[in-house]
Amino acid sequence: MAGWRRVVLCFRKLSWGSRAPRVAPRPRAAGAGLLASAVAAGGVALYRQQTASGARPLRVYADEQKASKGLKRLRFNQFASVEYQQEPYMTPRDFLFSVMLEKVDRKLQKRVLTKKDVDQMLASSARVRPGSELFRTLGDNGLVSYTEYLFLLTILTKPHTGFHIAFKMLDVDGNEHVDKKEFLKLKKIIRNSRVRLPKEDVLLITANNSSASLGAQRPAEEAEGVNTSLQTLFFGRNGEKKLQYLDFRRFMEDLQAEVQQMEFLQFSRGMDTMRREDFAAWLLHYTNEEDNQQCWQNLRRIPAGQSISFDEFKAFCLFTNNLDDFGFSVKLVADAHRPIGLAQFKRAVKIATGHDLSDNVLDTIFKLFDMDGDDRLSHKEFLSVMEDRVLRGLKVTQQTGVSGYWRCVKRETLKGAKEALGGAGCPF
Repeated sequence: MAGWRRVVLCFRKLSWGSRAPRVAPRPRAAGAGLLASAVAAGGVALYRQQTASGARPLRVYADEQKASKGLKRLRFNQFASVEYQQEPYMTPRDFLFSVMLEKVDRKLQKRVLTKKDVDQMLASSARVRPGSELFRTLGDNGLVSYTEYLFLLTILTKPHTGFHIAFKMLDVDGNEHVDKKEFLKLKKIIRNSRVRLPKEDVLLITANNSSASLGAQRPAEEAEGVNTSLQTLFFGRNGEKKLQYLDFRRFMEDLQAEVQQMEFLQFSRGMDTMRREDFAAWLLHYTNEEDNQQCWQNLRRIPAGQSISFDEFKAFCLFTNNLDDFGFSVKLVADAHRPIGLAQFKRAVKIATGHDLSDNVLDTIFKLFDMDGDDRLSHKEFLSVMEDRVLRGLKVTQQTGVSGYWRCVKRETLKGAKEALGGAGCPF
């Protein structure tokens, strides 16, 4: 590591040279110096990532599972707006924002709750009626713990065929209903399986997220005796109720429907229909813009003045929760190593979901992902983008070889330019 530091210093000395005191360097020299420093710093950043992960030279990435859990923890801390017994909690409104928005510009401190505040929140949770507006109705009158946040994220990506499997995970004794003790047992398993990241990995994960307060916040250890809104909804204020499968299934369907409604209204700007170009922007939201530059350029292919209804949007959301089945279906109807045409795509969707996608939706997909203009798309690239979309930015993308190195260079270049010029702008 000391050798790499010497390389950085050498680059800086060679590029900047000797400078007289109180004399500003010329812009061209500054630009060259920053570029050379960034190239070296990119190598340093790449080397540090390799060292941390035990990877081979020119292979960037640590353990994906650990990094993904670190992202979820950081995201939870970022959106959590309340604190109780020195632990952060989300409100139902916070959870909805966390799955809709990439980041939140929080200008206020977390609200510290008293026992009276929590009791009032749980009383509101006990009175609310189930439905597809449950979280919006509760707003800030509720508590969501970190383990419940992970549980809710899982629900959002579950196909309807997986609802009963999810219930069986809760039903430990197999008696076809779940009590509070079984639910708390599952929460404890989730909590104990969390992976804490080293400080350097946290900094690496948050390189593109400038919220400094996230990395500084310690991981929460949820208090065992704290009741939450989800527990109250499932088991009542005193925990005496049993959760039946039909009630659990309805809760999962309602949550998926509520998030779909919110995202549709967000990208349709409150209208009853969504323009096709806005639907395309929703598709690419949360995906890596550098990897999908061609898709963003393909937005120009989409004809103006055509819209997608909420029912069409909802059918596509159902499809995205069945991506594994779709990937398997593609292998049945086409060559897995070759791009597929529209007819094969439609057949694979039908096999995976039992439903059809509208012509508007299908044409938008092919306009975006048909890279060669031959009315065929690479289903592997499409699935990769859709997985990013479904996981809402919580997927850690593996970077390898020279491309990973130059991404480090780009990041260090922008960082160095900002530091050297005091935010005045990039010199080149």
